[in-house]
Amino acid sequence: MEPVLIVHGGAGNIRDSRVLNKVEGVKIAVIRGYEILNRGGSALEAVEEAVRILEDDECMNAGKGSVLNSDGEVEMDASIMDGRTLDAGAVAAVKDIAHPVTLARLVMEDTPHVLLAGPGARRFARKVNMPILAPGSLVTKDAEDALENFRTYGGIQCEIGEIENFGEVGTVGAVAMDSRGHLAAATSTGGINGKMPGRVGDSPLIGGGTFADDEIGAVSTTGHGESIQKFCVAHSIIKSMEKGLDPQEATDTVLAKMNERLKNTAGAITISKTGEVGIGMTTKRMSWAYRKGDKLIFGINKGCQQTEILEE
Repeated sequence: MEPVLIVHGGAGNIRDSRVLNKVEGVKIAVIRGYEILNRGGSALEAVEEAVRILEDDECMNAGKGSVLNSDGEVEMDASIMDGRTLDAGAVAAVKDIAHPVTLARLVMEDTPHVLLAGPGARRFARKVNMPILAPGSLVTKDAEDALENFRTYGGIQCEIGEIENFGEVGTVGAVAMDSRGHLAAATSTGGINGKMPGRVGDSPLIGGGTFADDEIGAVSTTGHGESIQKFCVAHSIIKSMEKGLDPQEATDTVLAKMNERLKNTAGAITISKTGEVGIGMTTKRMSWAYRKGDKLIFGINKGCQQTEILEE
């Protein structure tokens, strides 16, 4: 079976000056993650690697590029799910961890739990010898500027990317199918600019921001976290596919219904158990890329995409 990997770099009204960097970031992540699939690696390994690369990219709202809470601190959420076993791991409101997606995988593999949060997740990170960074190491100038704008303009609550001048980096995620037909999904985020300390979005919630099931498909979402939680977007897309919709139809239908019901926007990347792809958004832009064989397909503006043929 031919492997497939899709990544997203967040949905929102991304300002023009960021477009090239956002597109380049998702292309690099998908190429690096696909190298794992090409050499026979698992879907789980591929989505973790792709998300780790995006967590290192300051143009993304995850890891190093994370936005700040109202106290001026980085608090991150992440999750990962193995479609073969339905095993999943997640972390919420974690600080000073370079790669929350890897900590989420360790929760999945080394604990009997699915989700660890705050100080408990930090204690677990120390137990498994995951490096703890110095306080403030993940804070960037762009995030500081975005928080200042948030404070200046009245504390408008929005997913980063929804309003110009509030920075518009975005939640990141990946879904993959490996050569054995196994699926996986992962999502990572810094959350909402200026959020209350301790706020947790959809990204670490299985069925909200992330879901994978070998018998149906895999999904990672991005957008207004509270609305995605309420609508269980990832799981809703999966259930729509189970009822017979293809990945694109399922993705578009669920996102449109969420927008209609809750008046907020989102995006999602989806893959079916047969390797079909769905990429949807109700925002102006969402950076994304996917690779299947020698084709690298990518885009950022709604309804537009480009294709490159890669040499093996």
